[in-house]
Amino acid sequence: MIYSLLYSFFLWVHPIHISVTEISYNEKSKSLQITSRIFIDELELGIRAQRKEPELDILEPKNGMTTKELVKNYYAAHLKIKIDGKPVKMNFLGQEKEDISMVSYIEIENVKKLKTIEVFNDFITEIHDDQSNLVHVTYKSPIKSVRLTRETTSEVFTFSSK
Repeated sequence: MIYSLLYSFFLWVHPIHISVTEISYNEKSKSLQITSRIFIDELELGIRAQRKEPELDILEPKNGMTTKELVKNYYAAHLKIKIDGKPVKMNFLGQEKEDISMVSYIEIENVKKLKTIEVFNDFITEIHDDQSNLVHVTYKSPIKSVRLTRETTSEVFTFSSK
């Protein structure tokens, strides 16, 4: 509890604009499993801007909307993945509130093998010019990581065919 309060105070005094997205290959299910974390208040600002609704509360939306629907639509516009140069369908499984962050879960099915993964991620860059979106990819090798920003919103990760 005290740690959360101190962390919240730190963020208020010295704001940090960051998201972390982890993409891991699951050999057993032949799928890419994606976990993404972003501060709830930052995500809310992004969704408000996207929907042009400055008073929107993403944790308690009105007018028949759900948090899942709002987050899923935001992710669909701001996180895109290509495997071997081809766009893939991402299945948004859900999200959960974890302290001051929103954790979202996504899966890409039927990935038997790949040579490249291209990740486009421009979360919150329309709001904050200092936004950093960290992306970590694990596919049959050590983790590969990149920091995406407003100026550089995508990266291609290349893997050898071992």
